[in-house]
Amino acid sequence: MDRVNDTAAAQQQRYEYVTAFNRTMIEIWKEQMVKLGVIGKGHLYGSVRLVNDDRNDKVTAIMLEWKFLDYGVYQDRGTGRETPRGNPGDIGRAKVRERRPWLSKKFYSSYCRIRDFFADNLGREFCAAVPRILGSTGF
Repeated sequence: MDRVNDTAAAQQQRYEYVTAFNRTMIEIWKEQMVKLGVIGKGHLYGSVRLVNDDRNDKVTAIMLEWKFLDYGVYQDRGTGRETPRGNPGDIGRAKVRERRPWLSKKFYSSYCRIRDFFADNLGREFCAAVPRILGSTGF
């Protein structure tokens, strides 16, 4: 068994997973917007994009950052213009806006999947390195 190739394969697997994760998150968010009708003029839909994808050489540390228009968060939470700033919550009429969770639910489940993938992948790479480390110390 070639441990150098195992390490390179694990790193390649992480690189491919992160790349697919980025592409998939944008697709999921756009699908959710369409499904929930969070599209008016299409500005929010067109604004979703990856703006930062920093990775170290071994893809053990990643920093991902997406961008979309701020009002997308209000769509997700069901808040907006009908409630004036500073209002304690009673606006004198029934709330009209409803939550359209295009962002939070899918993002959290995807976050859990990438977290679990990295735990498994890095754990396997570590376990493959232990015999090499112990072998070099004379054990």
